[in-house]
Amino acid sequence: MSSIPNMRRSDRAVFDRSRIDAIIRDANICRIGLVDNDQAYIVPMSFGYDGTALYFHSAVKGHKVDLMTINPDVSFEIDILDRIVKTEKGCGWTMEYRSVIGNGTIEFLETDEEKRYGLSVLMSQYSDKTFEFPDKDLRKTLVFKLVIDQITAKQSPENKQPDSPLRLSG
Repeated sequence: MSSIPNMRRSDRAVFDRSRIDAIIRDANICRIGLVDNDQAYIVPMSFGYDGTALYFHSAVKGHKVDLMTINPDVSFEIDILDRIVKTEKGCGWTMEYRSVIGNGTIEFLETDEEKRYGLSVLMSQYSDKTFEFPDKDLRKTLVFKLVIDQITAKQSPENKQPDSPLRLSG
């Protein structure tokens, strides 16, 4: 896994892998960028992260599944808005944020064991509970992972350790 080069605001770049992982683990939504003919197609999704791949679930059929089958090379984006900074002048407003972008390859998980692992990783993004995934539910659920090839992150303000972001309870 490597960094994506040429970040314009290199002063906001996050290079420390543990900080990048923390941003991913603190987030609630991952947007996947797919190619639909000559158009971008972006899908916001719930996800899980195990340190090397992002895991997702979906209905077995649908437009995004068709697109990932045709072209498994995708991009992704994750962001956390920590705070809106307001000033008297409109052009002075800014945001404190953390974001990660990257690209990789989609792999569809086939076996029940792979699917259970992927769903467990996904659920651990939102809850500390352990869940069971019955065979009948696994058969009607598509589970896939995005193996990360390149990744980069930004944070503003640059060196501030953010407060905990809004988290879903569960």
